[in-house]
Amino acid sequence: MIKKIISGGQTGADIAGVDAAISCGVSYGGWLPKGRMTEKGTLSGRYTKFQVMTRGGYPKRTEQNIVDSDGTVVFSFRKLSGGSALTRRLCQRHGRPFLYIDLSQELFPAETLKEWLSRQDIQVLNVAGSRASKHPGIYSRVFGIIQNVLCDQSMDNGICEDVLPWAV
Repeated sequence: MIKKIISGGQTGADIAGVDAAISCGVSYGGWLPKGRMTEKGTLSGRYTKFQVMTRGGYPKRTEQNIVDSDGTVVFSFRKLSGGSALTRRLCQRHGRPFLYIDLSQELFPAETLKEWLSRQDIQVLNVAGSRASKHPGIYSRVFGIIQNVLCDQSMDNGICEDVLPWAV
């Protein structure tokens, strides 16, 4: 059962995971690069539960989120590149569970994620993937998937009564 979602706060997949957690009453956090920087500038102050790196940029933030989580899911399209490929290498280096969901191929991403989470016994999930500028529309896809997973596990608690998971 997911108790917390963490991410690097970047536009797209990262912040979609956090927003889905907030919508379902699940704790969130993670590390941000110095200055709370995203590709669109400084991350909004409404996200109060992040920690900010004192030094290092995106790669250091990525590594710390991997270390602080039980496992990492990356959402993207086709071949992993850039920060997403780095994330996979860092998960391997640190011996952390890693799941890549290729949104161009995966027919039932929420179900795939639920099965993986159960097998790996993930409680703190690091959500990563493509930036919004690289793959427009990824925010809504990832938000729906994570919300589906979190609301499915929270229905017994009544947390997500008014939130309908997206059929993604």
